[in-house]
Amino acid sequence: MADADKPRVLILNGQALGGHAASELLGDHYDVSVVSTTEDALSALRDGGYRAVFAEVGDYLPMERELLGDRSSLVLNTIGEGVCIVDGSGRMTWANKRMKGFSDPITDKVKRVCQQALGIFNAQAGGFTVSGPDGEVQYKSKKSTFESDERYFEVICSPIIEGEGDVEQVVAVVWDATNSKRLQSKIDAIDASGRELARLDANELSKLAPPQRLKLLQDKIIKFSKDLMHFDHFNIRLLDRDSRKLEMVISEGLPPEALEIDLYAQPEGNGISGYVGATGRSYICHDTEKDPRYVLGLQHGKSSLTVPLMLFDEVIGVYNIESEQTGAFNEDDRQFAEIFGRYVALALNILDLLVVERYTTSTSITDSVVHEMAEPLADIDTNCRGLLDRGDDESSGALNAILSDVDRIRQTIKQVQQGPKAVVGNDEGGAEVADPVIEGKRILVADDEANIRETIKSVLARRGAEVETCKDGYEACSLLVGEGFDLIVSDIRMPYRNGYEIFAAAQRAKEGTPVLLMTGFGYDPHHSIVRASTEGLAGVLFKPFKVDEFVGEVRKALGAETE
Repeated sequence: MADADKPRVLILNGQALGGHAASELLGDHYDVSVVSTTEDALSALRDGGYRAVFAEVGDYLPMERELLGDRSSLVLNTIGEGVCIVDGSGRMTWANKRMKGFSDPITDKVKRVCQQALGIFNAQAGGFTVSGPDGEVQYKSKKSTFESDERYFEVICSPIIEGEGDVEQVVAVVWDATNSKRLQSKIDAIDASGRELARLDANELSKLAPPQRLKLLQDKIIKFSKDLMHFDHFNIRLLDRDSRKLEMVISEGLPPEALEIDLYAQPEGNGISGYVGATGRSYICHDTEKDPRYVLGLQHGKSSLTVPLMLFDEVIGVYNIESEQTGAFNEDDRQFAEIFGRYVALALNILDLLVVERYTTSTSITDSVVHEMAEPLADIDTNCRGLLDRGDDESSGALNAILSDVDRIRQTIKQVQQGPKAVVGNDEGGAEVADPVIEGKRILVADDEANIRETIKSVLARRGAEVETCKDGYEACSLLVGEGFDLIVSDIRMPYRNGYEIFAAAQRAKEGTPVLLMTGFGYDPHHSIVRASTEGLAGVLFKPFKVDEFVGEVRKALGAETE
């Protein structure tokens, strides 16, 4: 057998072993190497490749300890943290490769930390000692942090116990915690900003008109998204529970064509936002040109991040961010956006609750007033009719006038009680009312409440307007494509299209067309008022409104255009 094919063995030639004689005995079956000193044996073994070692007991044990020490050093030099041993004088007696790679200022601080820990261990004070299973003294490790060269470091010091328990050296593990520290600082900053975002004082907000409330929230979201999250191009869509449509409510830096796309919370065929809205799972698109789910966003957009807006474990919308760079978002960005998104969802929910509270309060007060007035009005009605039955001609005219007033009061109360489904003060009958500002104007009225549609049409028609009505957003947008109107009056929340979408369609048909939006008690789930107000909305009417108030807003909108 050739030597190259034989297993290799090493013989340390001691006085009793007779290395050369053993070599002759083993040479027929092994590739034998003979060395004379322990140092030579260690050097040969470090090169590896030996199947066995023959040595006297007195030589083997020191060699084994040295090899184990070599293996420990190899392990300690392989790990990513710095490891060192420091004595009481602050001298670093041993350090692994990572520790030796730190700068002198960092090394000096580690030495000082170790000296302080050693003093604490030897003082055996402050609860740093515990009793072991055999009653021996054991020491808890001590953790410290320090900053150097604009980096953060963490150190864990453990005592090396010798003799009767005295601690003469400390072993320290040191690692660079800069990234984790910065990550935690960013999370803390996002948490603080989110709390500020959601800290909407109900008393203060109640003093603001609904559009002002929404504008306040939108400004905060945009500010924190830019200043803290560093997201310059983003949009927020809220989920309509009935239609499953993801309605655009806030956008910044995205082109109009990206905002006009109808997306639904479905896992397929509705882009990344639809997928996130349906599944509740965040989605990082590293390259928009290669991702089949990506539909349309920022012009020349290269990557995107989309996270769900979660409220009480339910998806209420999506927060989508776009970038002009490929691979711009990582897992840290996803984590940041998810945390921030929770606060956005909470803030939007607070605004909705305020509207619900306003509606509930208004309804409760109205019902209470109606109940309180019913009996006195009934008494007035009964007494007047009783007097009329007596046939007093002199007072009959006054009594009939009182009865007429009672009927008007009852009618008004009935209209108020209907809330957003009625127009208050519509007592003009069928009489025409001359109004040169409104006369001859083509006006489109869109509302899914038939009573509102017909009442508004009647009010405008009596003043000479040519009125078209439609019952939903889709019908309204279709009419806007082919016909020119002088004014659009639309409800904010309707099937198929919301108030902002109708406003945008009117501007596409004819830029500058005045639009009045209507909403019940300030309810604006898609922030149509805020979005349209920044683009030239003529006015807002909060149902229930009075006829004269409505006519005034119409005149103002038309007058502003004809001046």
